Amino acid sequence: MTRPKTSGAPDLNQMLMLRQQLGAQTTAEIRFDPATRAMYASEASNYRQPPIGVVIPRTIDDFETTVELCAKLGVAILPRGAGTSMCGQAVNAAICIDHSKYLHAIESIDAAAGHAIVQPGVICDQLKNAAAAHGLTFGPDPATHSRCTLGGMIGNNSCGAHSVMAGKTVENIERLEVLTATGARFWVGPTDDAAYAEHLAAGGERARIVKGLRELAERYADDIRAGFPKLKRRVSGYNLDQLLPENGFNIARALVGSEGTLATTLRAQVTLVEGRPERVLVVLGFDTIFDAADSVPHLLPLGAIAMEGLDQGIVGGLKALGLKLDDIAELPAGDAWLLVEFGASTRDAAIAQARAMADAAQRFPQQPSVRFVEDAALMNRLWTIRETGASATSLSRDPAAPDPVVGWEDAAVEPALLGAYLREFTALVERYGYKTNLYGHFGDGCIHSRITFDLRSASGVRDWRAFLEEAAKLVVKYQGSLSGEHGDGQAKGEFLHLMYTPRLMQAFREFKALWDPQGLMNPGKLIDAMPVDENLRMGPQYRQGNVKGMFTYPMAANPASNDAPVDTLEERGYGRETERCIGMGKCRSMDGGTMCPSFKATREERNSTRGRARLFFEMLNGEVIDETRNAEAVKESMDLCLSCKGCKNDCPTHVDIPKYRAEFLHRYYKTRRRPLMDAAVGRIGAWLPVATRVSGLVNGAMRNRLVKKASQRFGLAEGAAFPPVASQAFRDTPAAKELIAPWPARFGAQDVVVWTDTFNNGFSPAVLDAALRVVDAAGGTPRLTPRHVCCGRPLYDVGLLDEAKKNLLDIVEMMRAPVAAGVPVLILEPSCLSVFRDEMLALIGHDAEAGELARKLSSACITVAEYAQKNGLNLPSTLPGEGSRAESVHVHTHCHQRACGGAGAEKNLGAKVLDTGCCGMAGAFGYHHKTAAVAKAVGEKELVPKLAALPDNAILVADGFSCRSQIGKLTGRTAQHLAQHLAEAIASANPPVRTGTDEPA
Repeated sequence: MTRPKTSGAPDLNQMLMLRQQLGAQTTAEIRFDPATRAMYASEASNYRQPPIGVVIPRTIDDFETTVELCAKLGVAILPRGAGTSMCGQAVNAAICIDHSKYLHAIESIDAAAGHAIVQPGVICDQLKNAAAAHGLTFGPDPATHSRCTLGGMIGNNSCGAHSVMAGKTVENIERLEVLTATGARFWVGPTDDAAYAEHLAAGGERARIVKGLRELAERYADDIRAGFPKLKRRVSGYNLDQLLPENGFNIARALVGSEGTLATTLRAQVTLVEGRPERVLVVLGFDTIFDAADSVPHLLPLGAIAMEGLDQGIVGGLKALGLKLDDIAELPAGDAWLLVEFGASTRDAAIAQARAMADAAQRFPQQPSVRFVEDAALMNRLWTIRETGASATSLSRDPAAPDPVVGWEDAAVEPALLGAYLREFTALVERYGYKTNLYGHFGDGCIHSRITFDLRSASGVRDWRAFLEEAAKLVVKYQGSLSGEHGDGQAKGEFLHLMYTPRLMQAFREFKALWDPQGLMNPGKLIDAMPVDENLRMGPQYRQGNVKGMFTYPMAANPASNDAPVDTLEERGYGRETERCIGMGKCRSMDGGTMCPSFKATREERNSTRGRARLFFEMLNGEVIDETRNAEAVKESMDLCLSCKGCKNDCPTHVDIPKYRAEFLHRYYKTRRRPLMDAAVGRIGAWLPVATRVSGLVNGAMRNRLVKKASQRFGLAEGAAFPPVASQAFRDTPAAKELIAPWPARFGAQDVVVWTDTFNNGFSPAVLDAALRVVDAAGGTPRLTPRHVCCGRPLYDVGLLDEAKKNLLDIVEMMRAPVAAGVPVLILEPSCLSVFRDEMLALIGHDAEAGELARKLSSACITVAEYAQKNGLNLPSTLPGEGSRAESVHVHTHCHQRACGGAGAEKNLGAKVLDTGCCGMAGAFGYHHKTAAVAKAVGEKELVPKLAALPDNAILVADGFSCRSQIGKLTGRTAQHLAQHLAEAIASANPPVRTGTDEPA
C-alpha cells in the first residue's frame, strides 16, 4: 500500500517565512516553541507526533488565512479540537490549528426550526446547556461531552451513550461551512438540483469539487450500496453513502468523520432535538457480559434512549483501587451490568416506560437482577462508573505488567449478533494471552475494550499487529465496522482494506484527492494511513525518563484514604507517574469539579492538568524538551498551577500535578536563586509567629504606599493587600497559654490535640479559640502542642522539599506520645489536612523510623465536621437575632479538603455543600503579580456566581483561610470557619467555657 507524497517536513526558511506571514496577516497566537510542540505531541491514543508548530486562531478569518498560508508553502495541516482522539488522528507532523481556545461561539439557536449554528470550538455540553433553555438538546454525547468540541465531534463522527435515541453526529448535521486547502470556502449540505447549479455557478474550486463529487457518486454508486455495512454504528471509512441520491447528495454529511483529512469546518448548523428532560434508569445485573449482550435484542423494541454495558473488569478494577465503592454498592447483583435509560417530557411517562422494561426483563432468558433508579443524583453516580471506570483503571497495579490500553477500542457489530461476537472476541483475546475489560454502547453493538497489549517490546508489537488483523477479520465476519465511534486515524486505517473492497478503497482515495489534491490535510491518517505500529508514544524505542524524586507514589490507593497498605507505595522516581495521563482531557472541562482552575480561567493547554503532565513526560523523555534546555518553559506552566490538588481527586487516573510541580521546583532551584517573595511565603511558618509580636509595625508597613510599591519589585501584585497580622497570636493568648505545656504522662480517652496551624494562629486566632470551645462542648479535653511547628504546606508550593521533610520528621517526633495513645488530632486548616493525609505519607511514609508514626498521625487527623459528627454536635441553621426563617448552612469546600477526604461529614451534619469550584486564592497565588489576574478570574468563574445566588442572610462556611479571604475580596460576604459557627451556637445556649481573642476571622 502506498501513500500520496506530501512535501515532507518544511525547511527552516519555510518555517521562518510561515511564522512571519502568520504574524503579519493574522491575530492568531503563533507558537513554534519546543514546550508547545511537546504538549501537542500526544492525544488519548497510543501515538505521539510532535507538530511543526501550533496556531491558535482568534477569529474565523485567522483560521482561513492560516490554512491558505500553509497550503501556499506546501505545509501539512492538522485541525484539532480538545485533543481527546483515541486513534491517532489528532497528532501529526503538521501545523496544528487549535480552534478550542477562541472559536467557541454559539452564533444562533432557532428553537422553532430545531437547529443551531456554532463555531468549531463550541463544547458539546456548552451547546446542550444552551439548547436546554429551549427544551431541546444536541443528541450525541460522548463520554468526553464536558470538553470535546463540535469541530472534533464532526471530524470523528462522535456518538455517545444516547446514540440509540439521536444517532451519531452525522445524523445531526444539517450544513457545514468548510474551508479547503485549495482555498475554497463555502457552505455544503443536502444538494438538490438547484443547490448543485448554485455550486457550479460559483466556479473555481467550489465548482470543481462539487462536480467531481457527483461524478464519483455516480461512478461508485452500486459499489457503495453493496459494500457499506448497514449497521447504525458504521464509522470507519468516508461517508460516501451520503452522496447517493437516496440520501440527498448530502455533502456536509459526507464530510463528517473525515478526521481533518479533507477540509476544515468553520461553522456548523446542527440539529437540536427534544430534550426528554425526565429520565429514569433501570440497571440490570447479569452473570456474564455475554448474557448482558444476549439480552440486547429483547430490549431494543422497548424504547430506551441509552443502553450501556460494563463488566466486572471495570467494576473490579475500581474496587481494587478503592474508588467509587459507595456507587458500586448501588449496582444490583451480578458480574456484568446494563444501564438502560428512559426519557420523556413528563416524569410519569418516563417511569411508565422504565417499569414496562423492568417487568419485561423478568421474563428474559438471562434472568437479570433489576434495580430501578429514579433519583437524579444516584443516576449520575451510576453513569460516572461507566464514564470514568476505564480511565481510572488504565495503569497496571503491577509495574512489571503491561497497562490496559486502547489499540482495539471501539468495533461495532449488529446488536442482534453482539453476544456471539463477544464470545468469539473474548476467546481471541485469551488466545493471545491478553486480559481485557469490556464496556460500551450495547444498544448499538459498539464495544470498548482496554487490553493489556505489550507495546514496549518488538515481539509484543508483532503480536499486537497479528491480533489486530484477526480482530478486524472477526468484526467483518459479524457484519461490523472496525470503528463504531472513535474513527480510524492511524489505529484502524491500515486495516480498512479488510472491511472494504478494492473498488471502494479506490473511491476513498479519489474522494480525498478531490478535496485535498496536494495531500496536505492530516496526511497518513484514515486513508492510506501510516502503519499501525509507527509513531507509538511508548513503543519499543521508548525509555522511561526517570528521576529520583523526593516523594514516593501510590500505585493504587483511594486518594481520600488514609490507610493505603504499605506495599502499595513504591519508592521510585516520578517517571512512571508521568505516564498516568492518558490524554482524555477531563481537566479541560469548563464546568463542575475543581480541576483545572487555571485552564478554566485561560483555556490554555499549558495550564491544564494534561498539558502539564505532557510537559513532564516529554521533559523526562528528552526528545523535544529536556530539563536543561527547557526548564524555563516548564516553570512558566508551573507558575500558573494553584497546587489545588483538584487533579488528584477529579482526574480519572489521579494525575498529581502539585507533587510533580514540587519535585520540579525542588530540582529547578538547586541551580538558581529563589525569588525573595517565594522564599518568604514558603517559610511563613517560621516568621509569622514572630510578626504577630510586632503586628502594628508589620501591618503599618504593609499599608504604606511606598513599601507596597517597593514590594512589587519582589513579585507583589499591584493593588494586592496581605491580610493583617493578628495583634496577638493565638498561642500567646491567655486561653492558649493555659493549655501549652509538656505532654501529659498519659493521654486520656477524651484528649484532643488541636493543631495550631500557622494561618489561623497568626491571622485569625478566633478560629482556634472557637475550636477549643467546640472540643469542650463535645466533652473533650483540648491539648495544644508544646511548641508551634508549621505543617509546612507553603514549603511544598515553592519546592523546599528538603526543609519540608525535616519539618515533618520534627512533627512526627513531637507527636509521638499522643499518636501512640490514639488521640485524635483536630485539623482546622484544610491545607494542613492535605499535608498530613497526603504529602507526609509520600515524603516520609517509607522512612525506616518515622514512617509508622507518620501513618498513625495521618489516620489520627480529623476535621471539625468529622469531629462534630462523631461526637453528636448539632449544626444549627440559624443563630439568635437572625430572624425566624431558617437558612441552611452553605459550605464552600477548600480544594485540598475535596482531594483528601471530601465534605461527607458536612453533608451528614445537614449542611449544603456548594459546587463552587476553586476560589483562586491558593495561598500566595492571589498576591503574586504573575498570577493575581488568573486568581481573580478563577474566583469569578464559579465561586462568585454561585455565592451571588444565595440569599443575603445565608450562613456561609469556608474552613480555608485563603477561601475566606477571597470570598470577602470578591463578594463582600463574610464567611466563617465551621468551628466558629458551632461555637456561636454553643455560646447562645451556654456561656462559653473560655474567653479568647476577639480577632476577626
